[in-house]
Amino acid sequence: MAKLHELSASELAGRIAAREVTSRQAVQAHLDRIREVNGYVNAVTVVLADAALEAADAADNGPIKGPLHGVPFTIKESIDCEGSATTLGIPALKHAFPRVDAPVVARMKAAGAIPIGRTNLSECGLRLGAGNPLRGTTLNPWNPNLTPGGSSGGDAAALATGMAPFGLGNDMGGFLRVPAYCCGVAALKPTAGRIPSARSLEPLDQGFAMQAMLVEGPMARTVADLRVGLSVLAGRDIRDPRSVSAPLQGPPAARKAALVTRIEGADIAPATLIAIREAGRILADAGWEVAETGPPELGLVTETWGRLMAIDMTVMLEAAGPILSEPLVRYMTRMCRFFDSARIPNGALHSARSRLSRVWSGYLAEYPVMIGPTLTRPPWPVDADLDPESGLPMLLEATRFITPGSLLGLPSVALPMGVADRVPAGIQIYADLWREDLCLEAAEAIENALPRITPIDPTW
Repeated sequence: MAKLHELSASELAGRIAAREVTSRQAVQAHLDRIREVNGYVNAVTVVLADAALEAADAADNGPIKGPLHGVPFTIKESIDCEGSATTLGIPALKHAFPRVDAPVVARMKAAGAIPIGRTNLSECGLRLGAGNPLRGTTLNPWNPNLTPGGSSGGDAAALATGMAPFGLGNDMGGFLRVPAYCCGVAALKPTAGRIPSARSLEPLDQGFAMQAMLVEGPMARTVADLRVGLSVLAGRDIRDPRSVSAPLQGPPAARKAALVTRIEGADIAPATLIAIREAGRILADAGWEVAETGPPELGLVTETWGRLMAIDMTVMLEAAGPILSEPLVRYMTRMCRFFDSARIPNGALHSARSRLSRVWSGYLAEYPVMIGPTLTRPPWPVDADLDPESGLPMLLEATRFITPGSLLGLPSVALPMGVADRVPAGIQIYADLWREDLCLEAAEAIENALPRITPIDPTW
């Protein structure tokens, strides 16, 4: 029989609801697992042991509150959790305690889930890694020399090693999807506005890129848990003016999937190509129509995304530069110079974004599901993205299929597809706006044909 820390969130919730195990047993099993393996990977930065055990006892002595009753979960240190600092990995914010929970944390608690720990991220959540001057560096549990991805790398590494069955992260440039790929777990990047994002610490209002592209989302080891997470987290919250309440199930769509096996400006890793085609074979065997075809205007998508990011980064450097580390300042400066927003007026950027959204929605009307790489290459060595010469070109090539979800607000699922060369292989599944149900349907069909690869022991 599987140990408690090996169960998915849904499996654990089912056993707690059936009184086969108590919430205290579930929480204690994960606290024990954190104690056992966190020293290897540095994924959990703050352990909320006393509060979690107290909440577990309350869960065991009260009625079932929701679909995640009694289940522990982790929270990235960029998301407000009352009683724990929202540090963003910045030493100056070590004591930045929020006044109230973020909407996603409040909704998880309302569904019966129990915060068990805070997780690591890249400084300010701006890099595709998980290291910062305050908490140190999170290591990939499959290979300590490789990045775990980021910026939600702490959650991904915690999930991959069984320290929690569910995690909360966020995404503006692959920050959920990339670490899921690197660590061999699953993540859902929702449609922008589907899940509310709000802070209780200044600045409450962010720049345009963050307003348009930042989303909160779930990470887990199974698609079923992503589905439950979406049902718990979705819906309007007045603290986020972008957020809406929209149906989680859309109208019937053709069972057609586009396989993206060629990307202009990037070479897709052989293991990823095998994974994409294996996903297509599984769907074809299940009755889907599958075709290899290229996505529209990826180069312009990435350029537009980068220029919008550069606008926010320029303002951020002016306001927060003195409290950021020198490596991050240099990294952001390179980004701003490469994507010089002054070369294209703001109005032209917004017009380009609007047109590209229309083009991609038209494409996804023909192929309701699009399957391609998460990253075009395997995980890179820790901090290779900071190299002043090769770092930025490597990132831009690797994330060619990440930027559409960010710029255009599209939903996507990052799904593990086994192991190749001793690191996880994976795919990314896109659908049109508000059609998370199609991403999840395809992901579940693929997942059901594959063995689960996590949790693992990070003992190398």
